[in-house]
Amino acid sequence: MESIIRDLTEISVKLVRDEKARLNRDAAIRNARERILDILLPDSRRPAPRPAFVGASGPVEETGDTREKLGRWLDEGKLEEREIEIDIKEQNYPSFEIFTAQGVEEMGVNIKDMLPGLFGGKSKRKKMRVGEAREILIQEEADKLVDQQNVAREAIDRVEQSGIVFLDEIDKIAGRQQASHGPDVSREGVQRDLLPIVEGTTVNTKYGMVKTDHILFIAAGAFHVSKPADLIPEMQGRFPIRVELDSLTQDDFVRILKEPKNALTMQYSALLSTEGVELKFTDDAIREVARYAALVNEKTENIGARRLHTILERVLEGLSFEASDMHGQALTIDAAYVQGVLADIIKDEDLSRYVL
Repeated sequence: MESIIRDLTEISVKLVRDEKARLNRDAAIRNARERILDILLPDSRRPAPRPAFVGASGPVEETGDTREKLGRWLDEGKLEEREIEIDIKEQNYPSFEIFTAQGVEEMGVNIKDMLPGLFGGKSKRKKMRVGEAREILIQEEADKLVDQQNVAREAIDRVEQSGIVFLDEIDKIAGRQQASHGPDVSREGVQRDLLPIVEGTTVNTKYGMVKTDHILFIAAGAFHVSKPADLIPEMQGRFPIRVELDSLTQDDFVRILKEPKNALTMQYSALLSTEGVELKFTDDAIREVARYAALVNEKTENIGARRLHTILERVLEGLSFEASDMHGQALTIDAAYVQGVLADIIKDEDLSRYVL
Protein backbone atom coordinates (compact mmCIF):
# COMPACT_ATOMS: atom_id res chain seq x y z
CA MET A 1 0.00 0.00 0.00
CA GLU A 2 2.99 2.30 0.42
CA SER A 3 3.17 2.43 -3.38
CA ILE A 4 0.18 4.81 -3.21
CA ILE A 5 2.34 7.38 -1.42
CA ARG A 6 5.29 6.70 -3.71
CA ASP A 7 3.13 7.32 -6.76
CA LEU A 8 1.77 10.52 -5.20
CA THR A 9 5.33 11.69 -4.56
CA GLU A 10 6.35 10.93 -8.16
CA ILE A 11 3.45 13.05 -9.42
CA SER A 12 4.39 15.88 -7.08
CA VAL A 13 8.03 15.80 -8.19
CA LYS A 14 7.00 15.94 -11.85
CA LEU A 15 4.69 18.89 -11.22
CA VAL A 16 7.35 20.84 -9.33
CA ARG A 17 10.03 20.02 -11.91
CA ASP A 18 7.78 21.19 -14.75
CA GLU A 19 7.00 24.43 -12.90
CA LYS A 20 10.69 25.14 -12.36
CA ALA A 21 11.49 24.31 -15.99
CA ARG A 22 8.84 26.77 -17.21
CA LEU A 23 10.27 29.51 -15.02
CA ASN A 24 13.77 28.85 -16.40
CA ARG A 25 12.73 28.42 -20.03
CA ASP A 26 13.95 31.85 -21.16
CA ALA A 27 17.40 31.20 -19.72
CA ALA A 28 17.38 27.69 -21.19
CA ILE A 29 16.57 29.11 -24.65
CA ARG A 30 19.50 31.53 -24.40
CA ASN A 31 21.88 28.78 -23.28
CA ALA A 32 20.70 26.45 -26.05
CA ARG A 33 21.30 29.24 -28.59
CA GLU A 34 24.87 29.65 -27.40
CA ARG A 35 25.46 25.89 -27.59
CA ILE A 36 24.24 25.81 -31.19
CA LEU A 37 26.58 28.69 -32.05
CA ASP A 38 29.45 26.85 -30.38
CA ILE A 39 28.76 23.85 -32.62
CA LEU A 40 28.42 25.95 -35.76
CA LEU A 41 31.54 27.99 -35.01
CA PRO A 42 33.90 26.14 -32.64
CA ASP A 43 36.26 28.22 -30.48
CA SER A 44 34.37 31.40 -31.42
CA ARG A 45 34.17 32.44 -27.76
CA ARG A 46 37.94 32.75 -27.50
CA PRO A 47 39.17 36.32 -27.85
CA ALA A 48 40.73 36.63 -31.32
CA PRO A 49 43.89 38.72 -31.83
CA ARG A 50 43.34 42.04 -33.55
CA PRO A 51 44.60 42.15 -37.15
CA ALA A 52 48.12 43.51 -37.45
CA PHE A 53 47.48 45.04 -40.84
CA VAL A 54 44.75 46.00 -43.23
CA GLY A 55 44.61 44.00 -46.42
CA ALA A 56 43.90 45.31 -49.90
CA SER A 57 40.24 44.37 -49.56
CA GLY A 58 39.83 46.01 -46.14
CA PRO A 59 40.09 44.88 -42.51
CA VAL A 60 40.21 41.17 -41.76
CA GLU A 61 36.90 40.01 -40.24
CA GLU A 62 37.21 38.84 -36.63
CA THR A 63 35.69 35.61 -35.31
CA GLY A 64 33.42 37.57 -32.95
CA ASP A 65 31.82 39.34 -35.88
CA THR A 66 31.16 36.00 -37.57
CA ARG A 67 29.50 34.66 -34.40
CA GLU A 68 27.24 37.70 -34.19
CA LYS A 69 26.24 37.26 -37.82
CA LEU A 70 25.46 33.56 -37.28
CA GLY A 71 23.48 34.53 -34.18
CA ARG A 72 21.33 36.90 -36.22
CA TRP A 73 20.74 34.25 -38.89
CA LEU A 74 19.85 31.74 -36.18
CA ASP A 75 17.33 34.12 -34.60
CA GLU A 76 15.82 34.84 -38.02
CA GLY A 77 15.35 31.12 -38.72
CA LYS A 78 17.76 31.01 -41.65
CA LEU A 79 19.74 28.09 -40.20
CA GLU A 80 16.86 25.76 -39.32
CA GLU A 81 17.77 23.25 -42.04
CA ARG A 82 21.52 23.27 -41.28
CA GLU A 83 22.69 19.93 -39.91
CA ILE A 84 24.73 19.75 -36.71
CA GLU A 85 25.92 16.98 -34.42
CA ILE A 86 24.88 16.89 -30.76
CA ASP A 87 25.34 14.42 -27.92
CA ILE A 88 22.09 12.75 -26.81
CA LYS A 89 21.86 10.65 -23.65
CA GLU A 90 20.72 7.12 -24.34
CA GLN A 91 17.51 6.08 -22.60
CA ASN A 92 17.83 2.32 -23.09
CA TYR A 93 18.03 0.69 -19.66
CA PRO A 94 18.92 -2.98 -19.18
CA SER A 95 15.99 -4.94 -17.84
CA PHE A 96 16.11 -7.59 -15.15
CA GLU A 97 13.83 -8.83 -12.38
CA ILE A 98 14.41 -9.31 -8.68
CA PHE A 99 12.21 -11.68 -6.73
CA THR A 100 11.88 -11.42 -2.97
CA ALA A 101 9.39 -12.71 -0.43
CA GLN A 102 7.87 -9.27 -0.02
CA GLY A 103 8.06 -8.19 -3.65
CA VAL A 104 9.96 -5.37 -5.31
CA GLU A 105 7.82 -2.63 -3.73
CA GLU A 106 8.86 -3.60 -0.20
CA MET A 107 12.59 -3.57 -0.96
CA GLY A 108 12.82 0.22 -0.81
CA VAL A 109 15.92 0.12 -3.05
CA ASN A 110 16.28 1.99 -6.29
CA ILE A 111 18.87 0.16 -8.39
CA LYS A 112 18.95 2.97 -10.93
CA ASP A 113 20.03 5.50 -8.30
CA MET A 114 22.66 3.13 -6.88
CA LEU A 115 24.30 2.53 -10.27
CA PRO A 116 23.94 5.78 -12.23
CA GLY A 117 26.79 4.88 -14.55
CA LEU A 118 25.05 1.69 -15.65
CA PHE A 119 21.64 3.23 -16.30
CA GLY A 120 21.57 5.97 -18.90
CA GLY A 121 25.09 7.25 -18.29
CA LYS A 122 26.23 6.98 -21.91
CA SER A 123 25.62 9.51 -24.65
CA LYS A 124 25.39 9.05 -28.38
CA ARG A 125 26.43 11.55 -31.03
CA LYS A 126 23.65 12.18 -33.53
CA LYS A 127 23.31 14.40 -36.57
CA MET A 128 20.10 16.41 -36.93
CA ARG A 129 18.72 19.70 -38.16
CA VAL A 130 19.10 22.82 -36.03
CA GLY A 131 15.32 23.10 -35.70
CA GLU A 132 15.13 19.60 -34.20
CA ALA A 133 18.21 19.97 -32.03
CA ARG A 134 17.03 23.24 -30.48
CA GLU A 135 14.19 21.67 -28.45
CA ILE A 136 16.45 18.87 -27.21
CA LEU A 137 19.09 21.36 -26.11
CA ILE A 138 16.49 23.62 -24.47
CA GLN A 139 15.22 20.66 -22.43
CA GLU A 140 18.75 19.72 -21.39
CA GLU A 141 19.56 23.29 -20.37
CA ALA A 142 16.28 23.60 -18.45
CA ASP A 143 17.15 20.42 -16.51
CA LYS A 144 20.58 21.82 -15.69
CA LEU A 145 19.05 25.00 -14.24
CA VAL A 146 16.76 23.05 -11.91
CA ASP A 147 18.13 22.12 -8.51
CA GLN A 148 16.91 18.54 -8.12
CA GLN A 149 17.41 18.55 -4.34
CA ASN A 150 15.20 21.61 -3.95
CA VAL A 151 12.65 20.02 -6.25
CA ALA A 152 12.55 16.89 -4.08
CA ARG A 153 12.22 18.90 -0.86
CA GLU A 154 9.40 21.06 -2.25
CA ALA A 155 7.61 18.04 -3.73
CA ILE A 156 7.71 16.16 -0.42
CA ASP A 157 6.45 19.24 1.43
CA ARG A 158 3.52 19.52 -0.99
CA VAL A 159 2.66 15.85 -0.57
CA GLU A 160 2.76 16.07 3.22
CA GLN A 161 0.82 19.34 3.52
CA SER A 162 -1.48 19.34 0.48
CA GLY A 163 -1.62 15.72 -0.71
CA ILE A 164 -4.99 14.09 -1.40
CA VAL A 165 -5.54 10.34 -1.80
CA PHE A 166 -8.91 9.12 -3.11
CA LEU A 167 -9.75 5.50 -2.26
CA ASP A 168 -12.53 4.44 -4.60
CA GLU A 169 -14.79 1.39 -4.22
CA ILE A 170 -13.90 0.91 -0.58
CA ASP A 171 -17.16 -1.02 -0.21
CA LYS A 172 -15.46 -3.92 -2.02
CA ILE A 173 -13.25 -4.59 1.01
CA ALA A 174 -16.05 -4.18 3.58
CA GLY A 175 -17.43 -7.46 4.88
CA ARG A 176 -19.06 -8.55 8.12
CA GLN A 177 -17.55 -11.53 9.90
CA GLN A 178 -19.65 -14.69 9.67
CA ALA A 179 -19.73 -16.93 12.73
CA SER A 180 -20.01 -20.10 10.64
CA HIS A 181 -17.27 -19.34 8.15
CA GLY A 182 -14.98 -17.10 10.14
CA PRO A 183 -13.68 -13.66 9.09
CA ASP A 184 -13.16 -12.70 5.48
CA VAL A 185 -9.40 -12.62 5.75
CA SER A 186 -8.69 -11.13 2.33
CA ARG A 187 -10.95 -8.10 2.79
CA GLU A 188 -9.90 -7.48 6.36
CA GLY A 189 -6.28 -7.90 5.35
CA VAL A 190 -6.58 -5.17 2.75
CA GLN A 191 -8.10 -2.85 5.36
CA ARG A 192 -5.28 -3.53 7.78
CA ASP A 193 -2.74 -2.85 5.05
CA LEU A 194 -4.41 0.50 4.34
CA LEU A 195 -4.73 1.42 7.99
CA PRO A 196 -1.09 2.51 8.68
CA ILE A 197 -0.90 5.08 5.88
CA VAL A 198 -4.37 6.42 6.73
CA GLU A 199 -3.54 6.68 10.45
CA GLY A 200 -0.20 8.34 9.76
CA THR A 201 3.14 6.73 9.07
CA THR A 202 6.44 7.47 7.36
CA VAL A 203 6.97 6.04 3.88
CA ASN A 204 10.42 5.64 2.38
CA THR A 205 10.61 6.96 -1.20
CA LYS A 206 13.61 7.52 -3.44
CA TYR A 207 13.23 11.26 -2.83
CA GLY A 208 13.21 10.96 0.96
CA MET A 209 10.91 10.11 3.85
CA VAL A 210 7.26 11.17 3.46
CA LYS A 211 4.94 11.52 6.47
CA THR A 212 1.27 10.78 5.81
CA ASP A 213 -0.11 12.39 8.97
CA HIS A 214 -1.60 15.43 7.19
CA ILE A 215 -2.50 13.86 3.84
CA LEU A 216 -6.23 14.04 3.16
CA PHE A 217 -7.74 10.60 2.54
CA ILE A 218 -11.16 10.42 0.87
CA ALA A 219 -12.93 7.07 0.52
CA ALA A 220 -15.99 6.36 -1.60
CA GLY A 221 -18.14 3.32 -2.17
CA ALA A 222 -21.60 2.12 -3.17
CA PHE A 223 -22.82 0.77 0.15
CA HIS A 224 -26.07 -0.77 -1.10
CA VAL A 225 -25.03 -4.32 -0.17
CA SER A 226 -22.49 -3.73 2.60
CA LYS A 227 -22.36 -0.66 4.82
CA PRO A 228 -19.65 1.43 6.50
CA ALA A 229 -20.23 -0.43 9.75
CA ASP A 230 -18.87 -3.56 8.05
CA LEU A 231 -15.39 -2.02 7.96
CA ILE A 232 -13.05 -2.85 10.83
CA PRO A 233 -13.48 -0.43 13.77
CA GLU A 234 -10.04 1.13 13.29
CA MET A 235 -10.82 1.96 9.67
CA GLN A 236 -14.23 3.42 10.57
CA GLY A 237 -12.59 5.69 13.11
CA ARG A 238 -10.24 7.16 10.50
CA PHE A 239 -13.15 8.38 8.35
CA PRO A 240 -15.27 10.34 10.85
CA ILE A 241 -16.89 12.66 8.29
CA ARG A 242 -19.47 10.82 6.21
CA VAL A 243 -21.50 12.23 3.35
CA GLU A 244 -24.41 10.48 1.65
CA LEU A 245 -24.70 11.28 -2.04
CA ASP A 246 -27.96 11.39 -3.99
CA SER A 247 -28.48 9.51 -7.24
CA LEU A 248 -27.90 11.45 -10.44
CA THR A 249 -31.00 13.07 -11.88
CA GLN A 250 -32.03 13.78 -15.45
CA ASP A 251 -30.76 17.36 -15.13
CA ASP A 252 -27.40 16.01 -13.96
CA PHE A 253 -27.21 13.82 -17.06
CA VAL A 254 -27.92 16.85 -19.27
CA ARG A 255 -25.03 18.75 -17.66
CA ILE A 256 -22.72 15.73 -18.05
CA LEU A 257 -23.53 15.59 -21.77
CA LYS A 258 -23.02 19.31 -22.37
CA GLU A 259 -20.57 20.94 -19.96
CA PRO A 260 -17.34 18.90 -19.76
CA LYS A 261 -14.65 19.57 -22.37
CA ASN A 262 -14.57 15.86 -23.21
CA ALA A 263 -18.33 15.26 -23.02
CA LEU A 264 -19.62 12.15 -24.76
CA THR A 265 -21.45 14.18 -27.39
CA MET A 266 -18.23 15.99 -28.28
CA GLN A 267 -16.33 12.71 -28.39
CA TYR A 268 -18.78 11.21 -30.87
CA SER A 269 -18.69 14.37 -32.98
CA ALA A 270 -14.89 14.22 -33.07
CA LEU A 271 -14.97 10.50 -33.88
CA LEU A 272 -17.26 10.92 -36.88
CA SER A 273 -15.33 13.96 -38.06
CA THR A 274 -12.44 11.59 -38.84
CA GLU A 275 -14.74 10.13 -41.53
CA GLY A 276 -15.59 13.60 -42.83
CA VAL A 277 -19.04 13.63 -41.21
CA GLU A 278 -20.20 16.68 -39.24
CA LEU A 279 -22.37 15.60 -36.30
CA LYS A 280 -24.42 17.94 -34.12
CA PHE A 281 -26.78 17.34 -31.19
CA THR A 282 -29.76 19.59 -30.52
CA ASP A 283 -30.63 20.55 -26.96
CA ASP A 284 -33.86 18.54 -27.06
CA ALA A 285 -31.92 15.48 -28.26
CA ILE A 286 -29.52 15.75 -25.32
CA ARG A 287 -32.43 16.11 -22.92
CA GLU A 288 -34.13 13.08 -24.49
CA VAL A 289 -30.99 10.97 -24.10
CA ALA A 290 -30.78 12.08 -20.46
CA ARG A 291 -34.45 11.18 -19.93
CA TYR A 292 -34.00 7.68 -21.33
CA ALA A 293 -30.85 7.15 -19.24
CA ALA A 294 -32.70 8.13 -16.06
CA LEU A 295 -35.66 5.92 -17.03
CA VAL A 296 -33.54 2.82 -17.69
CA ASN A 297 -31.63 3.38 -14.44
CA GLU A 298 -34.96 3.50 -12.62
CA LYS A 299 -36.40 0.38 -14.27
CA THR A 300 -33.26 -1.77 -14.15
CA GLU A 301 -30.06 -1.35 -12.14
CA ASN A 302 -28.93 2.21 -11.37
CA ILE A 303 -25.39 2.46 -12.74
CA GLY A 304 -25.35 6.25 -12.79
CA ALA A 305 -23.75 8.18 -15.64
CA ARG A 306 -22.34 4.97 -17.15
CA ARG A 307 -25.79 4.47 -18.64
CA LEU A 308 -25.15 7.40 -20.97
CA HIS A 309 -22.45 5.38 -22.74
CA THR A 310 -24.81 2.54 -23.64
CA ILE A 311 -27.66 4.88 -24.59
CA LEU A 312 -25.54 7.00 -26.93
CA GLU A 313 -23.85 3.94 -28.40
CA ARG A 314 -27.26 2.54 -29.29
CA VAL A 315 -28.46 5.85 -30.72
CA LEU A 316 -25.41 6.28 -32.98
CA GLU A 317 -24.76 2.63 -33.78
CA GLY A 318 -26.16 2.85 -37.32
CA LEU A 319 -24.40 6.12 -38.11
CA SER A 320 -21.08 4.77 -36.89
CA PHE A 321 -21.24 1.84 -39.31
CA GLU A 322 -22.35 3.97 -42.26
CA ALA A 323 -20.05 6.95 -41.60
CA SER A 324 -17.45 5.84 -44.15
CA ASP A 325 -20.07 6.17 -46.91
CA MET A 326 -21.33 9.57 -45.72
CA HIS A 327 -18.21 11.67 -46.28
CA GLY A 328 -18.95 15.39 -46.52
CA GLN A 329 -22.44 15.19 -44.98
CA ALA A 330 -23.73 17.15 -41.99
CA LEU A 331 -26.04 15.28 -39.60
CA THR A 332 -28.17 16.65 -36.80
CA ILE A 333 -29.43 14.41 -34.00
CA ASP A 334 -32.76 15.67 -32.62
CA ALA A 335 -35.31 14.34 -30.12
CA ALA A 336 -37.36 12.61 -32.81
CA TYR A 337 -34.32 10.63 -33.98
CA VAL A 338 -33.51 9.52 -30.43
CA GLN A 339 -37.12 8.47 -29.83
CA GLY A 340 -37.22 6.54 -33.11
CA VAL A 341 -34.19 4.48 -32.12
CA LEU A 342 -34.95 3.88 -28.44
CA ALA A 343 -38.74 3.89 -28.06
CA ASP A 344 -39.33 0.20 -28.86
CA ILE A 345 -36.36 -0.95 -26.78
CA ILE A 346 -37.52 1.01 -23.73
CA LYS A 347 -41.04 -0.46 -23.93
CA ASP A 348 -39.71 -4.02 -23.69
CA GLU A 349 -38.19 -4.19 -20.22
CA ASP A 350 -36.44 -7.50 -20.85
CA LEU A 351 -34.93 -6.17 -24.09
CA SER A 352 -33.84 -2.90 -22.50
CA ARG A 353 -32.21 -4.81 -19.66
CA TYR A 354 -30.23 -6.80 -22.22
CA VAL A 355 -29.43 -4.04 -24.75
CA LEU A 356 -29.11 -0.97 -22.53
